[in-house]
Amino acid sequence: MSRRQVLGGLTATSALALAGWPGAAEAATAGRGAKGAVTITIMGTSDIHSHAVDWDYYKDAAYSDSAGNVVGLARVSSLVNQIRKARGRDHTLLFDAGDTIQGTPLGFYYATVEPFTESGEIHPMARQMNAIGFDAVALGNHEFNYGLPLLDAWVKQMHAPVLAANAVHAGTDRPGYRPYIIKRMRVPGHPPIRVGLLGLTNPGVAIWDKANVSGKLDFLDLVETAKRWVPKIRAQGVDVMVVSAHAGDSGLSSYTGDIPVENAAAMVAEEVPGIDAILFGHAHIDVSERFVTNKATGESVVMSEPMCWGERLSVFDLTLTRDRGRWKVTGKSATTVNTNTVQEDPKLVALVKKQHDAVVAYVNQDVATSTEEMSAAESCWKDTAILDYVNLVQTETVKKAIAGTADESLPVISIAAPFNRAATFPAGQVTVKDIAGLYIYDNTLLGSVLTGAQVKAYLEYSARYYQQVAADAPVDPASWTNAHDLPDYNYDQMSGVTYDVDIAKPEGSRISGLAYDGTPVADDQRFVVAVNNYRQSGGGGFPGITTAPVVYNAQVAIREAIVAYASEAKTIDPSTFHVENWKLVRDGAPVF
Repeated sequence: MSRRQVLGGLTATSALALAGWPGAAEAATAGRGAKGAVTITIMGTSDIHSHAVDWDYYKDAAYSDSAGNVVGLARVSSLVNQIRKARGRDHTLLFDAGDTIQGTPLGFYYATVEPFTESGEIHPMARQMNAIGFDAVALGNHEFNYGLPLLDAWVKQMHAPVLAANAVHAGTDRPGYRPYIIKRMRVPGHPPIRVGLLGLTNPGVAIWDKANVSGKLDFLDLVETAKRWVPKIRAQGVDVMVVSAHAGDSGLSSYTGDIPVENAAAMVAEEVPGIDAILFGHAHIDVSERFVTNKATGESVVMSEPMCWGERLSVFDLTLTRDRGRWKVTGKSATTVNTNTVQEDPKLVALVKKQHDAVVAYVNQDVATSTEEMSAAESCWKDTAILDYVNLVQTETVKKAIAGTADESLPVISIAAPFNRAATFPAGQVTVKDIAGLYIYDNTLLGSVLTGAQVKAYLEYSARYYQQVAADAPVDPASWTNAHDLPDYNYDQMSGVTYDVDIAKPEGSRISGLAYDGTPVADDQRFVVAVNNYRQSGGGGFPGITTAPVVYNAQVAIREAIVAYASEAKTIDPSTFHVENWKLVRDGAPVF
């Protein structure tokens, strides 16, 4: 499923049309003091991914897509301000479900190029979230990408409590971060309302950021953690119980092994009694409103996910009625609102303008000159020069690192995936933003040893990415990709060996002609494989790689390695490195 696919939610022409929302008229009446009842509004964001303003650093222009979406916390701020004004600030709370500080060159720049931890600056996302006035935020898995010291520094800069009940000190059940908060809402004309919020992060951190967290933090099951904490929070007399979970609602995981379920948000709703509402994220989709029935109580839990990047805001309306001297939740609804219904909050734009401008200047720096245009548009079904450039840099970096070691005689091969079909290197000047647009993730480089048999198994697993296609079917490569809903970033291609991918064959029997230097690869032959940390730590569930001996791990960021290599070489000439070492075939006949 595309991260931009909209499954639900409002795209009203004006966010001021609050009365058009489901239950809004009742909320306005009850929220303003209708006898015996009050409606509170809980707003939620998730997966902002360092989108501070409505800007595409890769295109050096305002963000735009075919669906008319806009991005950035500055847009979210305007919508939050309107809702607070319409409902009353004392009737509202604002939470976040994680993945805040990583995702754009803005996040990368202030983590690695000019770290805010060294400059003494306030991180741009902390600046904005503090200015908007978030009541609490949960940690996402990408918060751990830059290491625990940087994360701790960001947490200290945040005015809002930062929550992650299931991130515990290694070998214990003691939370490494604050597990929950209780907010006391003082609504005029009514007794105080106590709202509990439990924060949960994603167990996949243990895989995806193993190098940063191993031996320091463990990541527990979301359901079991909620079962531990929800009763404790309820016992403190809360009237409303909310969970902010950085986990999708599918009940599935992108990894295998003895790791708790990745997308467990709906499982929490179903299996943990006492929850009224769940704000969730991680999947980057728009889930306007979903009701899940709790198995134990039969009560409905209302859930909502606000897409990603500040494109949506989740809005929960919870109606409470006094019952025997206590508040009881008697009505629940949720929706998502498109932030393209408002303009950017100029105060939020001004707040980070200096930092934004510094990043714009950085990504527009010239790196090298390309002798021709290179595009990733066909990288999902053809061996392209632009992806070969990633493999060139990875291969050369690892070769240089193992020179003089016991492994220097082993052949070095490299793995890369087509992260962004829109990526291009223009003919002429190539800038940092061009390279960042090609390699959009903050991965680091490792060298691991695989046998020939393991290389073959790895490629067979990767080839699941293709639908099985009849040998005489019309050539339509775009329709052949993403089998099993596998994203492009889970289609790994190898350089340094030659092979065919026969998509007329069933899964597990697609790789043929695997050879190195013209000789068939032997099962016991050994290779040093240049691979990114996400894959080596288990991301995508590829076989063999997680247990493979590691012979190189200098924590070199791959994007920065590409920039450095290109800067030193001055010229990018595909004729010197592009080799079509793999191809698609059908029953042995080349597709192209």
